[in-house]
Amino acid sequence: MKKIKNYIVGLGLPILYYGALTGILTAALVVLYKWCVVRVVEWSSIGYAYVRAHLWVLAIVLPALFGLAALFAWVYKKMPNLRGGGIPTSVGVLRGLLTFRWLRNLIGVFVMSLCSFLIGVPLGNEGPSVQMGVSVGGGLLAPMGKRQKGWGRYAMTGGACVGFATATGAPISGILFAVEEAHERVSPVLLMVATVSVVFGRITSECLSPLFGVSQELFHVPSTLALGIGDLWLPILIGLAFGLFATLFLKYHKYMRAFVRKTLKKVGNTYKIFAVFFLTVVLGLLSTSFVSTGHAFVESLFATRAVWWFLLAALAVRSTLTLFANVSGVTGGIFLPTIAIGVALAALLGELFIGGFGLGEEYYILILALGIVACIAGMMKMPITAIVFAVEALSCYNNILHVIVVVAVAFFITELLGAHSIGDSVLHARLEENAEGKHVTVFESFVCVQAGAFAEGKQIRDILWPANMFVLSVAHPSNEAKADGLGNKVLRAGDVLHIRYSTYDEQRTEKELFDLVGQQTMQAEEIERV
Repeated sequence: MKKIKNYIVGLGLPILYYGALTGILTAALVVLYKWCVVRVVEWSSIGYAYVRAHLWVLAIVLPALFGLAALFAWVYKKMPNLRGGGIPTSVGVLRGLLTFRWLRNLIGVFVMSLCSFLIGVPLGNEGPSVQMGVSVGGGLLAPMGKRQKGWGRYAMTGGACVGFATATGAPISGILFAVEEAHERVSPVLLMVATVSVVFGRITSECLSPLFGVSQELFHVPSTLALGIGDLWLPILIGLAFGLFATLFLKYHKYMRAFVRKTLKKVGNTYKIFAVFFLTVVLGLLSTSFVSTGHAFVESLFATRAVWWFLLAALAVRSTLTLFANVSGVTGGIFLPTIAIGVALAALLGELFIGGFGLGEEYYILILALGIVACIAGMMKMPITAIVFAVEALSCYNNILHVIVVVAVAFFITELLGAHSIGDSVLHARLEENAEGKHVTVFESFVCVQAGAFAEGKQIRDILWPANMFVLSVAHPSNEAKADGLGNKVLRAGDVLHIRYSTYDEQRTEKELFDLVGQQTMQAEEIERV
């Protein structure tokens, strides 16, 4: 009975409390945000139509864009975590690799991403939605006592999952986001926090979306053709094409980053951001399919086919402009723009298969859907999420086998060629920038789990330790330490942990550790300094 009580008090109630609050608040905020995005994108389309008809307005627009670029550069200097993709930044925070101030981050990403969308920069709203969810989770823990601080990254993870689920209309994919993308590990506590958060978030979204007139679906996908065993060649070829393209796309990202960091090293951030805005406006005047979030572009391709040369132009322009905007630090997500790039490639493949191989036109919608799935698996390296997303958001429930095949092929090709996900590439680039000129130090030490600490009663695998920290061994003074049937050590008061960690900031790492095991005096031995 005591064990059950401790479990409910130590795990059940906090998971329910933080999960429910984070889910409700994040979903409400993201629904409001989606409503704002729809209005802003509409204004952007109207603005582009007006400028096309009255080109003299560019004399006013361009100076205004330069002033806005200067404002962006100033804000990024004060709040660097607003730069670039929202999901990579969020993942860095959730893994303990980046820090942020939750309120400034929340307001900043909300406002600045809307400014990006107004201009038409090809970045998406799902990244900011995830980042705002992380901010909401962080804000809930801000006034709490030290024992509750250990729940910080769990609550932020729940917020990130709700942000993703509400932005994409895929709740199960949102839950999987916690284990496949955010932490790259499976933990019962993580899954419970993510699940509770997404459940309450989905209920809130169901209630508020009709009031705001906001669709909960990411795309309106018509019913897809059911394929047979004899059609397995199709997902194999699509997966192969996307695996190769993903590898080239990620190499292009490295080239673009090197170009901006080295060739444009002496160019101020204001001018780089203005270059993004200027190119966006010029290309947007040619065709709005080249700019904006990519949502309308994807919807248009699901509704009607396009000529091959236009698709090729859209693929090249969107790839270049999205990556340039990202490496230049403009606020916005890369999930939806990457899908838009993938859909352009899938549409090209559709034209090849239908026009060149004599495939029936009824295959076209399914080719686009399989292309999105291959894009998520190959370019974002989230294969399990891709499979679930295909069922939740793309109406591929009649083609599960073909979905699995296209995911497996695309993922295998990128693994074979050593390609990382676009999100990891962006995050690694950010970490390299932050670490420039700093030295990392490796420490070893021993800490004792204090009575009443967050770690007491929890398994080692369920604790989100500070970044780059490893528990080498666990000892109990009375030799009564026990493992459960699966070999997972449940920590108790008095357990002594032998730890090793590498850090750029020893004080910050110690603070995070003490939030988990309790305040104490720790003697850390320096092992290596790089």
